[in-house]
Amino acid sequence: MAKRDFYDILGVPKNATDDDIKKAYRRLAAKHHPDRHQGEEAKKAEEKFKEAKEAYEMLSDPQKRAAYDQYGHAGVDPNMGGRGGPGAEGFGGFAEAFGDIFGDIFGGAAGGAGARRGAGGQQVYRGSDLSYAMEITLEEAANGRETQIRVPSWEGCETCKGTGAKPGTSAKTCTTCNGAGTVHMRQGFFSIQQTCPHCQGSGKIIPEPCTTCNGAGKIKKQKTLEVKIPAGINEGMRIRSAGNGEPGANGGPPGDLYIEIRVKPHDIFERDGDDLHCTVPVALTTAALGGTIEVPTLGSKAEIELPEGTQHGKTFRLRGKGIKGLRSSYPGDLYCHVAVETPVKITEHQRKLLKELDESFRKGGERHSPTSKSWADRVKDLFK
Repeated sequence: MAKRDFYDILGVPKNATDDDIKKAYRRLAAKHHPDRHQGEEAKKAEEKFKEAKEAYEMLSDPQKRAAYDQYGHAGVDPNMGGRGGPGAEGFGGFAEAFGDIFGDIFGGAAGGAGARRGAGGQQVYRGSDLSYAMEITLEEAANGRETQIRVPSWEGCETCKGTGAKPGTSAKTCTTCNGAGTVHMRQGFFSIQQTCPHCQGSGKIIPEPCTTCNGAGKIKKQKTLEVKIPAGINEGMRIRSAGNGEPGANGGPPGDLYIEIRVKPHDIFERDGDDLHCTVPVALTTAALGGTIEVPTLGSKAEIELPEGTQHGKTFRLRGKGIKGLRSSYPGDLYCHVAVETPVKITEHQRKLLKELDESFRKGGERHSPTSKSWADRVKDLFK
């Protein structure tokens, strides 16, 4: 079956910038990563993930992209003398893509992905990074908290002692690469090195895999991690837990775990950076006569002095009653937006009093309703 166009796979035009290509791959890698799916869906997602990874590896490299643009798939096919096809599956692709996505909120970055040489000449791969979504309250985001989470972990298989081979047997040197983990291919003046397709870069073949771990040498389990959420963290920020991602291949370093923060909607407050906003209902009479009202803050209460004749929508600013962000020297402010309430379900006596009050206001003229007078004048000007 003919391979799909790399640009179509990522959903970008042929004149897409490097940044467009990277963003497209991030989106697809996050969507189709096998850890996010179960059963048959996981197999389909894995295929789409590998397809997107291959397209990204080709188009993110200027030389490979130029060869692909000129010759199509033949320009990057190792069997056709191209420059570096997707020979190495390994664990590097996910980590490489998400090293930029999951930026450490404290300035760290995901370590470089991809392959390097081990002491025995084999290619070793850094483990894939993992992500974990954590939902917290606004109060916890403001004040910080310590909690525990359970994440996937891998332990050495006790049956085969981590060798991946059935007890009583052992791994054999790969005859394709002679234990090097890589093979060289040459066609014309092209010479490329790629991961051995037979042993996947390990340099070893396991004739009789361990039935407990299916030859992996490790078993997937769960482990509990202590997580400290810093005070002032905000929606979408990520906390890096180094070394708690997937293990590397052939002795490579493990990936990292990135904890993505999601803040639950609050019943009263809305956060805007380090500032908080809330709507404060005020009785009609209180707004007209003025007075002191009590308003909530994130940690306690405060008072606002309403002037006589406070209008609906009036905003009062309480300095320092917001949230102190991660990189802020001072906390933000709390903005209280007045919502004047119109009385409902009034009695006949109250209705009579309101009518008398209305007549009194009308006799007083426009001085009682300056906003209405200004609005009426603008309406008249509109129809002149």
